[in-house]
Amino acid sequence: MKVTICGAGRTGHLNAVLFKQRPETVVSVLTSSTSVAEQWAAGNDIWQALTPEGQVLSGRPDYVGTDPDRALEDADIVVVTQPAHLRSDLLARIAPHLPRDKPVYIGAIPGFCGFDWLAAQAFAGQDNVVIWGMKDVPHTAFELVAGRQVRMGGAKAELFAALHARESTADRSRLQHMLGQLFEAPVTMLDNYLEITLTPGNALMHPAVLYGLLGPEAPWHDKPFETPLCWWSDCPREGAELLEACDAENQAIRNAAQERFGIDLSSVKPLRQELIEAYGDQIEDDRTMYSLLRTNRAYAGILAPLIPNPHGAGYLIDRDSRAFHEDIAFGLALLVEVASRLRVPIPAITKTYSWARDYHGALPQPSHTHVPTNWPGVA
Repeated sequence: MKVTICGAGRTGHLNAVLFKQRPETVVSVLTSSTSVAEQWAAGNDIWQALTPEGQVLSGRPDYVGTDPDRALEDADIVVVTQPAHLRSDLLARIAPHLPRDKPVYIGAIPGFCGFDWLAAQAFAGQDNVVIWGMKDVPHTAFELVAGRQVRMGGAKAELFAALHARESTADRSRLQHMLGQLFEAPVTMLDNYLEITLTPGNALMHPAVLYGLLGPEAPWHDKPFETPLCWWSDCPREGAELLEACDAENQAIRNAAQERFGIDLSSVKPLRQELIEAYGDQIEDDRTMYSLLRTNRAYAGILAPLIPNPHGAGYLIDRDSRAFHEDIAFGLALLVEVASRLRVPIPAITKTYSWARDYHGALPQPSHTHVPTNWPGVA
């Protein structure tokens, strides 16, 4: 099986190494980084993943480069790991280079932010393209040294994937088989892609924590951090409580969509339940969202995106971080749009979203052109 990974960041690097552990799997990586491509072309680099147990997994991708024609040649399955706000340009770039003589399964890990709608728009007229997404990343990944190594976080006990509504039962069966060849955890196929779009994740989690750290009553409001800190093990109580309020509103969106379309979205569970089921005994104290985030070993050591304070001592939040450009300007913005179309009130999400945009000051206005104009008029 030929796998093409689009993106050589943390998730892309980790998946490339993991896929190379699987027998008879050819792995290509399409990257925008010329330095990573040149390292691979020099022929002496082995990509590594450091596991939580202290093991080192190694593998050399069969191709790493910037040429989409070579990376996508004879691909059976394409895995998009680039941030959501970069995917529109990526899909437009790769569309002319996809095989035309066989089905090509193109999916995103994770598949949030309306990837099914985005891909359907990008691949209109390419009937051999099968669109899918995964509910979450199979593992967290951090401390990337580009083209060299990455550190693997905790693994999900079970993986969930969904297809665009246009795809067939045969496509569903084939995709499940292919993903089963690539991943160790069992893969369950979901019935509706909204189960992925509405699954609580980074689009809720990162903005709420940022508000808890930097908002009007926060400990670091208008002042730098003294030392680096972690997203989750240093999560403030206010951030965890705001996250619970946002998550409750996401459940209200789920309920409205479920009623509107007459479908079962029960797999879109409250975030705390999702995390408990995903990480199990890696969580030391799951009694509250606050205790869960701070004691989840799978999240331990994941640093918040900080940069040295250019005006003095300490650190500031990096405004170029994916937390702003992906999770807020693309992910949270989509939830606001979906809630508006379903007429669901979301005061906590709106407060978080408005504050984050004001705090950043230069986020692009959200574009929802990939959301079907008649949605939710028809299922």
